[in-house]
Amino acid sequence: MRPQDIIRKKRDGAELSRDEIEFFVSGVTSGSIADYQSTALLMAIFLNGMTDAEQAALTAAMLHSGEILDFSDVPKPKADKHSTGGVGDKTSLLIAPFAAAAGVCVPMISGRGLGHTGGTLDKLESIPGYRVDLSLKEFRVVLDAAGFAMNGQTAQIAPADKKLYALRDATATVEAIPLIVASIISKKGAAGLDAMVIDVKTGSGAFMREQDRARALARALVTTGNSLGVRSQALITDMNQPLGRAVGNSVEVRECIELLRGEIQEGARPVLELSIELAARMIVLSGLETLVESARARVREIHRSGAALESFRKNVEAQGGDPRVCDDPAGILPLTEKAIKVESPRSGFVNKVETEEIGHAIAEAGGGRVRMEDQIDPAVGFLAEVKIGDELRAGDQIGLVYCHDTNRGQNAAARIRAAYEIADAPPAELPVLIKEVIE
Repeated sequence: MRPQDIIRKKRDGAELSRDEIEFFVSGVTSGSIADYQSTALLMAIFLNGMTDAEQAALTAAMLHSGEILDFSDVPKPKADKHSTGGVGDKTSLLIAPFAAAAGVCVPMISGRGLGHTGGTLDKLESIPGYRVDLSLKEFRVVLDAAGFAMNGQTAQIAPADKKLYALRDATATVEAIPLIVASIISKKGAAGLDAMVIDVKTGSGAFMREQDRARALARALVTTGNSLGVRSQALITDMNQPLGRAVGNSVEVRECIELLRGEIQEGARPVLELSIELAARMIVLSGLETLVESARARVREIHRSGAALESFRKNVEAQGGDPRVCDDPAGILPLTEKAIKVESPRSGFVNKVETEEIGHAIAEAGGGRVRMEDQIDPAVGFLAEVKIGDELRAGDQIGLVYCHDTNRGQNAAARIRAAYEIADAPPAELPVLIKEVIE
C-alpha cells in the first residue's frame, strides 16, 4: 500500500477502505508519511468529503493512534460535553459541577483558545494555582475527589489528531466537516466516555456561521459518536452575540462562580439556562434520568442547594487552585481597575452584533491568543451591558473593556463599539438560544 495511491483514490472521489485509512493514520502518527502527503490527502477530503463509513473509520483510527483512558472500574457513568467554540462560551465551568453533583463522572479533556474563541484551560488558569497539566495518575485522583477533572490533551491522547490539526490549520482545510468530526470525537473517545453532549454554535461568533452547516456538522458528530459506542446528542445554539455578559478569562470565571453562588445578573442568565439544559441531557444520556424534564429539575435543585458550588470547590482544591475563589471571586480573580467605557455612537436599537470581532478585539488586547505561543493576560476582558433588541440613547454604555494597557484597551473598545450595529428600528426577531436538538 502506497500513500500516493490512497491520495489519488480520494482525489478522484472514490471511497477509501478502512484498511487504507488506518494505514494512512498510522503513517501520520509514526512519521513514515511525509507532511506534504498528509496535506494532499487533507485537501482531497476537504474537496470531496467522506461517506459515513469513511468518517467513522478515520475517527476510529485517530482515536486508537494513542492511549485510551480506562475508567471501567469507576462505578459511575462517564460523560462529557463539547462545544465548537464561541465568544463568552463558558458553560463547561457550570456543566461539569452540575453533572458531577448528579452522579456523573466527568473526565473533561479541554482546549486552549486561539483566534476569537476562548479556551476552558485558559479560563481555569486565571484561578491562582489551578493546574491543567495533570498526569494521568493525578487526573484520576482529581476525578475520584471531585467527580470531574479538567485537563489538557496529553501527547499520548490521539497523537494523530495533534499532527493533523496543525497541518489543517496551515493548509486552510480546518472547515472540512469529516476532519472536524474526527478531531473532536477521537479526543473525546480517548477519554473513555459512555456519553457526550455536543454544543454546536451558529451565528456571527461561531465557527459555523450558517445554520445549515451547523446542522450538517451536528448530525455528523452524533452519527460518528454513536457508531463508536459513545451515546451522543447535539444542540445547535446561538452565537450571534456573546454568551452572557463576560468575555475574557477572569471575568468569565467570575461570572460562572457568581452563577454557582446564585448571584444571577439578568445578562448572565443565558449562560445558566444553557448550562442547565446541556447538563440535563448529559444526565439523561448517562442513564441517571429517563426524561429531560426530570433531569432539568434535578439540575436546578443541585444549583439551588449549593451542591454544584461545593463540587466546583472540591475540583479547584484538588487541581491546586485557591478554593477561596468560591467565596470571594471578585477578591481572588485578577481584574484591572482600568476600565474603558464602550459607548453607543447614536440612539436606536441593537440590531446586530459582529460577535467574532469582539472576540478578536479582546484577544489582541492580550486576553487571548493570536498565535499559539502568545501569553494571555487573564485580567483583560469585556463586560457587555446590552443585548440584541435593547434600545439605547447616544452615549449609553454598551459595556466595559478591562485592560492594563490603556492604548490596547482603547483600541479594543473602538473595535467593540463598531461591532454593535445600532439601527432606527428594533430587529424583526430576537435570537433564540437553543435552535435545534439533533439526536
